[in-house]
Amino acid sequence: MKKKWLFTPGPTPIPPEASLAMAQPIDYHRSADTVALIKDVLEKLKHVFQTENDVLFLTSSGTGGMEGAVANLLSRGDKVVVIRSGKFGERWSEICTAFGVEVIPIDVTYGNSVDPQTVGRLLTEHPDVKAVYATLCETSTGALHDIEALAGLTRVRPTLLVVDAVSALGADDLQMDNWGVDVVVSCSQKGLMTPPGLAFAALNQRAWNAIEHSDLPKYYLDYRKAYESGLEGSVPYTPAVTLLTALQCALDRICAEGIRNTIARHSRLATATRSAVKALGLPLFAVSPANTLTSIRLPTEIDGKAFLKLMLDKYGITYAGGQSQLSGKIVRIAHLGWMNENDVIVAISAFERGLAEIGYDIPLGAGVTAAQEAFAR
Repeated sequence: MKKKWLFTPGPTPIPPEASLAMAQPIDYHRSADTVALIKDVLEKLKHVFQTENDVLFLTSSGTGGMEGAVANLLSRGDKVVVIRSGKFGERWSEICTAFGVEVIPIDVTYGNSVDPQTVGRLLTEHPDVKAVYATLCETSTGALHDIEALAGLTRVRPTLLVVDAVSALGADDLQMDNWGVDVVVSCSQKGLMTPPGLAFAALNQRAWNAIEHSDLPKYYLDYRKAYESGLEGSVPYTPAVTLLTALQCALDRICAEGIRNTIARHSRLATATRSAVKALGLPLFAVSPANTLTSIRLPTEIDGKAFLKLMLDKYGITYAGGQSQLSGKIVRIAHLGWMNENDVIVAISAFERGLAEIGYDIPLGAGVTAAQEAFAR
């Protein structure tokens, strides 16, 4: 009997009570129960975002939230700085370009994190920059960016800091209020342990002030409509009611654990996974790795695509591969959301078996031992 295990940075495993909640008869999205559901979810999201600001949601993927963070904040001809260190930093650039916004790119070598001093120099050279678009965790490489340092640069300027925390919210620290981050965007299927289909955005007053002057076209992704409806426990358009019921269950878990403890748990899982990879003699791909996932640079003699297929077909294990120029060259193992120490042991032991099966010489058991020792510490 083959059991399936999911170790991708989204979708992530769903807690059983969240799955069961979605199996209940669907409710009318204007009913009193759904109004109470929406209000409860939006209030609990504040804890996860570490903010006193209201959070809004859209029925869309995380990319819908990202597009909204361009369409609602900017105007035609505005100038922005975009940190491009992987596929998702590049996505910010693509969205801005689609809306006719001038992009000043900071291209960072895949696997590296941006140097805040580089951002600071650009902001000094271009004082008219309206916003900096960044990622917390560049999911395509596993690299973590220093959002606290970036916020230190923008909060003393009339420049917004907009952060894609799509994969890393709840796994890597992002203290929106304490650090002075203006906009944080995320979604449901990563650290929030819910199926895909919901996007979220939290905005501070500086961001709302910018929205008042935006002239870019927006309709379905209009943040003001979503925000004003949310205050009443409503939505401007039909929401994914079943996903909201699952999200409520997932948020109950996070709030019971406490967001600081949730982040600490992810840190322990990440540390153990990285220790295991090093014990197997393999290099990490990200220079400053995130808690969200561990990216592993594969030796040139290993066909990464074939390895992933083997793991899925024979062992029921799904890891994530590399994207674009990294396809077949890295393996990404997520330790994100509804996961604990035992999940990491499964992920590492299966990884060892797969490497041994394809004939790659590793010290079998060394990774599991290193992970266990990390947990013991």
